[in-house]
Amino acid sequence: QVQLVESGGGLVQPGGSLRLSCAASGSIFSIYARAWYRQAPGKQRELVATITSGGIANYADSVKGRFTISRDNAKKTVYLQMISLKPEDTAVYHCNANITTMEARYRVIEYWGKGTLVTVSS
Repeated sequence: QVQLVESGGGLVQPGGSLRLSCAASGSIFSIYARAWYRQAPGKQRELVATITSGGIANYADSVKGRFTISRDNAKKTVYLQMISLKPEDTAVYHCNANITTMEARYRVIEYWGKGTLVTVSS
């Protein structure tokens, strides 16, 4: 059983910073691309940032220059450093990962975390 668990969300004032973490656990053989998505109330889920297993990152235009995605492969953890936060960044942030398990080493499965809430408000 593979789990992704996010942490680090909370309430922050506009202009503030937060660092989200997403730890993977379970019977993992390999972790490939990882990503952060977000879903604001009443809106569709939006891709925020992705990072390949080699560390190449891409960002949504709305967060470029403010958010940084990184990963620690030894800890099976991906991070999202967020600075200069805006009220429109308020959302539930979910992490995502493409993983092969010890039981099925050649089958890539997409896993999701349950999310962590980020609220940007004064």
